[in-house]
Amino acid sequence: MKYYCIGIKGAGMSTLAGLLYDLGDEVSGYDDARGHKFTEEGLEKRGIKIYYDRDQDIDKDTIVTYSKAFKSDHPELVRVRELGLKIKEYNQVVGDITKRFNTVGVSGTHGKTTTSLLISNIIDNTLGCNYFVGDGTSHADSKNDIFVIESDEYNKHFLAYQPSIAVITNIELDHVECYPGGIAEIRDTFKEFGNKSNLVVACGDDENIRKIKFDKEVIYYGFNDNNDVVCKNVKLTSEGSSFDCYIKGKLFGHFDLPLFGRHMILNALAAIIVCDHYGISKDDIIKYMKEFKGAKRRFKEYVYGNVVVIDDYAHHPTEIKVTIESARQKYPDKEIVAIFLPNTYSRTEALKDEFIEVLKEADKAYVMDIHCDRETQEEYPNVSSEMLRKEIPNAENVSVDTVEKLLIHKNSVLCFMSCTNIYEIEDKYKELIAKE
Repeated sequence: MKYYCIGIKGAGMSTLAGLLYDLGDEVSGYDDARGHKFTEEGLEKRGIKIYYDRDQDIDKDTIVTYSKAFKSDHPELVRVRELGLKIKEYNQVVGDITKRFNTVGVSGTHGKTTTSLLISNIIDNTLGCNYFVGDGTSHADSKNDIFVIESDEYNKHFLAYQPSIAVITNIELDHVECYPGGIAEIRDTFKEFGNKSNLVVACGDDENIRKIKFDKEVIYYGFNDNNDVVCKNVKLTSEGSSFDCYIKGKLFGHFDLPLFGRHMILNALAAIIVCDHYGISKDDIIKYMKEFKGAKRRFKEYVYGNVVVIDDYAHHPTEIKVTIESARQKYPDKEIVAIFLPNTYSRTEALKDEFIEVLKEADKAYVMDIHCDRETQEEYPNVSSEMLRKEIPNAENVSVDTVEKLLIHKNSVLCFMSCTNIYEIEDKYKELIAKE
């Protein structure tokens, strides 16, 4: 098959392109963004062609799929419709792939990427598996039976998937533009996703998850004793995290995790359950979990003398909170500086108070002006980053043009956080700090 992916540099679309290529399909794509993005690494490795102009020929038997960030009147979408090409939505293409394998669908408001990578890393090193993760990581071989996929609830995309195991890490209010019914509609959607599977693996510490009555078998995990799988004797140090895992009240094993924050231990518990379900030995789970390197753009560190730069995909208050906490765990003696680029006006408006509270946890906060590809300022005339800054003590604006102000922070950890193009200011800062 031939596929043309519009918005190919997006996190999900770039991963899908790589997956289709690995399954033997011919893949190319289009994007508006000419600047380099971290998601391009997998595309470049595979030699997948990216077009930026709209004059290239496309074979008539090509299937077109597109990122939801591209509206229906985008010139490239208009062009392929005029060419009479078959167009399938992104999630439909992914859903077709999930039906071909024994699929583990990893869902949740937070933690999907890291949990997916933990699971796929252990299974790939033992049984072999295919995987499709939103940080731009994917691999597929038709000989493998298991397929691990990060399953995104945005626009209810994951309801097109057919998981054998449904992992649900947590449920919170997010993507409010897609869920007018609020948290109740979000819970109902996760319930529908879980019930498509044969087994649900869910964080039992999460109150929204506990409110759902699934029709399928559920294994609950967490810190609380009322779960089926529980972590105890937790130690959080500047070297990482460790814990004992108990299954049905019996000690399963001791695990060392080279990641930071209690949330990462929850992700690890989900991975232990899935891998144990597939018969992977405890020793192998321990081994490959200890060797895990983490996800792209999840607490990635760069050191410049006594300054540490953290690059993180955090864009929801809970994610910002755990990034700041993780920075304090690893660097307890340094100043923690938050540089946050909000994405979407609707999320900023709906979670305003939560953003303010978590950003107060940093020693210093810089809140950039809101960036959004799928909403306009005119649609939200009363929403801006200033409504966050004015409620956070000593908060400031910062931009690529004023990045020099960040150089005052010495012996500090600077956490650059966003799901959108914060790398522009981050890269500019790295250039400046490297010269000092």
